[in-house]
Amino acid sequence: MNDSSSYRLGETAFEKERAADENAPLSVTAACALAKETLESFVVTILGEVSEVSDKAGYKAVYFTIKDEKASLSCLMWNNRYATSGVKLERGMLVQVTGRFTLYAAKGRMNFDVFSLSLAGQGDLRMRVAALARKLEAEGLMDPRRKRPIPQLPATIGVVTSPRGKAIHDVLRTLRRRYPLARVLVAGVAVEGATAAAGIIEGLYACASAGAEVVCLVRGGGSFEDLMPFNDEELARAIAASPVVIVTGIGHEPDTTIADMVADQRASTPTAAAEAVSPTKETLKANLSALTRAIAHPMQLRLERSQAKLDRLATLPLFREPERFFAGESLALDDCRERLATFARTYPELMRSRLGIAAARLEDLSPLSALARGYAIARDREGTFIKSVKQAQLGEPLAVMLSDGEISCEVTNITVRKDEE
Repeated sequence: MNDSSSYRLGETAFEKERAADENAPLSVTAACALAKETLESFVVTILGEVSEVSDKAGYKAVYFTIKDEKASLSCLMWNNRYATSGVKLERGMLVQVTGRFTLYAAKGRMNFDVFSLSLAGQGDLRMRVAALARKLEAEGLMDPRRKRPIPQLPATIGVVTSPRGKAIHDVLRTLRRRYPLARVLVAGVAVEGATAAAGIIEGLYACASAGAEVVCLVRGGGSFEDLMPFNDEELARAIAASPVVIVTGIGHEPDTTIADMVADQRASTPTAAAEAVSPTKETLKANLSALTRAIAHPMQLRLERSQAKLDRLATLPLFREPERFFAGESLALDDCRERLATFARTYPELMRSRLGIAAARLEDLSPLSALARGYAIARDREGTFIKSVKQAQLGEPLAVMLSDGEISCEVTNITVRKDEE
């Protein structure tokens, strides 16, 4: 709040009292005026952590407190200056403020009047990381619906991390203990420094190209500044575009990096990441048992239903007394056999006579008998029997069959009987 009027009154009172008697004690007003004059004569820059913030609607200023290990300081900043700073104060921020001390004489309260405000150290980094996170979230890179599940039984697991850190040993030890069947591909990269993000991207692509079904992107703990490669925009986009599932395990629990946000799954540590991509032996046994039960149960039901159906069929007359189905036909067959036997016994001569007559008739009808009596059979070149002279033509070859052979001849003359003319 602005107490410039009190300052002017106090200054006047102080000057009057000092002019009257320099050795006389000061009034409270004069003392506050002196303190205010002294405090406001210095402009200083202070670094501190924000511990309290009061930004209420209708107030002309924002009130906040900054502190360090041993002291705290109440600050105020007029709204127009606060809006110009571009910083939204939050507890825990490390800020750098420039201004001067001032005294509110009516309450005897000292404040630090802030002229300018900026984030300091991690505060500035955090602000930039937060802005990038909001940008990528707006693009949908952090949408839970685009994140893929971890393969249940990956044959090949990729690991991208520093080859010299503790993280790689934790991951390999965990995978060897829990899931020794997996093939592990390790892409050793730098996880700190200006070129770390580019190296990590290359490691992710290398693992995917070599056939990894899931990749663990891990590193051990570190300061917020150490983790900045994992807040890189290009790395975030590479993770989102990865053709295989990516699980992060960055050992800095209080902070969540942008890589964690866009990964398919985030684990708190490298060990937790290795556990997330590897089933335990006990889990595998349990899954196999569950699958066995899932397969055996319907098969057992099917067998039981088949057995019940077979039992019902076995009770049908067809299977209990199959001869009943052919009893009528068997009786009819026996009857026919008996009748035939009776007929054969009763009429043997009649049968032989009938057979003789039938044989003689067949003999009479046989063309061989006619040939034997001196007749002949003529056929044309197509094998058609010549029954009339009208079928023959002069010069046509004929085959004439006799009783003991066949003669080939040619028609040289055709004579028609007078009764046929």
